[in-house]
Amino acid sequence: MKTIIAACSQNLSGSRASVQTALRTLLRAPWPSQRDVRSWLQLLSVLQWVLSFLLLGTVSLLLLIYLVFTSFWPISALYLAWIIFDWDTPEKGGRRLPCLRRWRVWRHFRDYFPVKLVKTHDLSPRHNYIIGSHPHGILCVGAFCNFITGSTGFGEMFPGIRPYLTTLAGNFRLPLFREYLMSGGLCPVTRRAIGYLLSHNGTGNAVAIVIGGAAESLSCRPGVTTLILKNRKGFVRMALQHGAHLVPSFSFGENDLFRQVVFEEGSWMRSIQRRFQKMMGFAPCVFYGRGLTSVRSRGFLPYARPITTVVGEPVVVPRIGNPSREVVDRYHEMYIHSLLKLFNEHKTKYGLSETDELHIL
Repeated sequence: MKTIIAACSQNLSGSRASVQTALRTLLRAPWPSQRDVRSWLQLLSVLQWVLSFLLLGTVSLLLLIYLVFTSFWPISALYLAWIIFDWDTPEKGGRRLPCLRRWRVWRHFRDYFPVKLVKTHDLSPRHNYIIGSHPHGILCVGAFCNFITGSTGFGEMFPGIRPYLTTLAGNFRLPLFREYLMSGGLCPVTRRAIGYLLSHNGTGNAVAIVIGGAAESLSCRPGVTTLILKNRKGFVRMALQHGAHLVPSFSFGENDLFRQVVFEEGSWMRSIQRRFQKMMGFAPCVFYGRGLTSVRSRGFLPYARPITTVVGEPVVVPRIGNPSREVVDRYHEMYIHSLLKLFNEHKTKYGLSETDELHIL
């Protein structure tokens, strides 16, 4: 018996020593610094945003279809009934949630790049505005961060102004994704939706439109400043019909976030992209960014490059119910002149050289 007790005592002593050794080793191990923690939080905030925009709608749709064939089919039936009942809400101002705009994760999202908003002129809350957002880039990071989240201080810079951002109307037909978009203040880029915000929602509304759209995203690549704008005049006509002032904005660094395989005009791949764009409203871009674990690996996350969105001087627009083509052309030229002025005055401050020019197609 004494032998057994002695053996147990030796085992307990050995186990206690092993635990103490393990604890000492753990305490000596380097803990993540605050900088490392912030970097991971920033990376995760960007990851959730990219996954939401690329997968949330499709995954939700497939999940609801799958549930139809299970005992949980009432969930799909109830949500379908809700979408039918709520079908017109995106066209009537949406259903924005201020708490989502103040979500802390957007601060980490802002700091990852980082994104900065620069104000050059005041915007009076007694008027409505159409903000032209340039360039499109791949995922419109600058427009989203500045006009949908409150992380860059839009509300403090422009008190009394409610910003909205337009996107493809088809996005509001996808389950759950539509709720996500509306909660942030996004609305369809349709005449009805924009007209409602400019005529039935009082004053102090600023509707941001990424004018270049899908066509512009096809030519997006680092170091290139080409905009699709010369024949895009619908936003000017709407501004005249509602008396909304036109405000140019430019996000310097937007085109540096991803690398894209750009196919030459006339190639069969380019023609496929064009046809897909006409049918679906968006262009399938072949692009890549950094990976999740390393900057040197390839993945679908944007590279950490600074984005500076400069909001320019408003072009005062009168209210004309049925503007002529000549009037539309005149204010379109005024808008382009204001945009070029903004670009040339700020390009050297935010990563471009004096010789870089803005090409408008």
